[in-house]
Amino acid sequence: MTDETEKPLRKPPRKVTPAYLQRAALAYLERYASSAENLRRVLRRKVDKRCRLRGEDPAEFHEMIDEVVAKSLRSGLIDDSCYAEARVATLRRRGGSARAIQAKLSAKGVDRSTIAAALEGEDGDEEQAARAFARRRKLGPFRPGERAPYRDKDLAAMARAGFRFDVARDVIDSERDDEQGGS
Repeated sequence: MTDETEKPLRKPPRKVTPAYLQRAALAYLERYASSAENLRRVLRRKVDKRCRLRGEDPAEFHEMIDEVVAKSLRSGLIDDSCYAEARVATLRRRGGSARAIQAKLSAKGVDRSTIAAALEGEDGDEEQAARAFARRRKLGPFRPGERAPYRDKDLAAMARAGFRFDVARDVIDSERDDEQGGS
């Protein structure tokens, strides 16, 4: 007599092959923009999971992963400089400071020189990004009602977001000049 609480054994997943890794990379890149290092991390997580279920050593497949990433770079599927420039533009529009953008791109595995090149010439954009951040968070000139009691809190929020003090002060102390008019 069998125990009813026993689950039927699942068939282990198939062995990791170069074709599997290529399909996994293409499926990921269809949905998300990525840096080379980020794609490498994604593929390593997939391999680690599959190897854990099969009882294999994932280190055997690191060379295969590197080859898939190199092939993706050669074919133009991933380009760290284009990825960095696109992320900088997106994060700037949303109100990201240069420091916050550097941290996010570093977390995705983009090297410092590529980040610096993408941020180059963005000095005027730092104030625009700070204004976008203040607008989105309703700080300073975008705060409804009286602003003065909240000035220090608003400056602190800007500092936590990575904006320099002089930029934060200029934005928080400025008058509202967007299309909606004054507060």
